[in-house]
Amino acid sequence: MIRLANTDDAKRIGELWLEMVAYHRQFDAIMFNASEQGAKFYQESIISRLNDPNTRVLVAEEDSKVVGYVLGMIVDIVAEVFQPVRSGFLADIYVHSDYRRNGIGRELVERLVLWFQSNEITYYEWHVAEKNRDAVQFWQSMGGETTMLRMRAKIEGDNS
Repeated sequence: MIRLANTDDAKRIGELWLEMVAYHRQFDAIMFNASEQGAKFYQESIISRLNDPNTRVLVAEEDSKVVGYVLGMIVDIVAEVFQPVRSGFLADIYVHSDYRRNGIGRELVERLVLWFQSNEITYYEWHVAEKNRDAVQFWQSMGGETTMLRMRAKIEGDNS
């Protein structure tokens, strides 16, 4: 069952977030390293966003247990040099490993997309680790296409 998250879900969402960070460390140990209080801060952030009209937090529940979640928001890309653009941004999605490949991730995204549509959003974006082949294939199956690549280069030498 997919439903709106509530304050009672925040602790579990924080636990799932920690699992997501640990999972992503295999793809990028530099970027994905939770701080000691990371889950606590994430929980607080989720609670603060529950009543934000530009944010949607959904959870997937199986057997009365939250097994996945998605965090999406409406963003307004406005800068002095660009035309304003309202779009959707899928910030986080995670489904516990025991519940993957059962359509839960797809359901979470589809419900988020319905919310985007109800807010007259015509497209949404997200980030995905290039080395996470399962996620790349999932997003391609959802109609995703690469629009920009994020790159990194190591700086060699004495960095003291």
